[in-house]
Amino acid sequence: MRYLRIGRIITLIIACVILSISFAIGKIRFFLLLNTDFGKAADYFFAAYTYLGDGLMWIAVLVITLYILKRKETLPLLISSFIITTILTQVCKYFILANEPRPITAIADHAVIHFVNILGQEPAAISSFPSGHTATAFTFYLLFCVLLNRKWWVFTGLIYALLVGYSRIYLAQHFPVDVAAGIIVGAVSVSISLLIQREWNKRRRSPEQMKHN
Repeated sequence: MRYLRIGRIITLIIACVILSISFAIGKIRFFLLLNTDFGKAADYFFAAYTYLGDGLMWIAVLVITLYILKRKETLPLLISSFIITTILTQVCKYFILANEPRPITAIADHAVIHFVNILGQEPAAISSFPSGHTATAFTFYLLFCVLLNRKWWVFTGLIYALLVGYSRIYLAQHFPVDVAAGIIVGAVSVSISLLIQREWNKRRRSPEQMKHN
């Protein structure tokens, strides 16, 4: 839990910094500052790397947790994290802030935007808030702070998650404020899921304790 607390504090600080800058200078201006063309190599890197925040990565996480780490007792944690992250993201995208414009829609002058149209990365038009890829990546990051319980992951995993978040801006799919919201979704999802896991553990212990008594 120590490394989870550290990871959670760092992620929330990063989210607050991104939100503060977005409100201070405007979300479009902040987006344009970060949406910089770093060349073809960066285009291919981020176009491929962004898939590490795709929903299909949950399958890989499930396999790693159950069969490599052999942490089958944490299945409630994984399932609830998946469900909560998905619900929070989709409710915000399609109900609370339905049709929220993405950069390609919100910015009239497309010449100032760096687009990457390779490896299936065609910019979407609406449903911008929050970034689902970022929410998924930070959920994975915080989950493995618990599952791995290793100091190196606190920083290595953070770089992984931040690069997924930045890829969404680089690919002109999201504003920085969307990425910040995704970070918060990940932190909230794992926090709630841990409470569910603890309750599950208590309920499992109770019958066993009754047998021994």
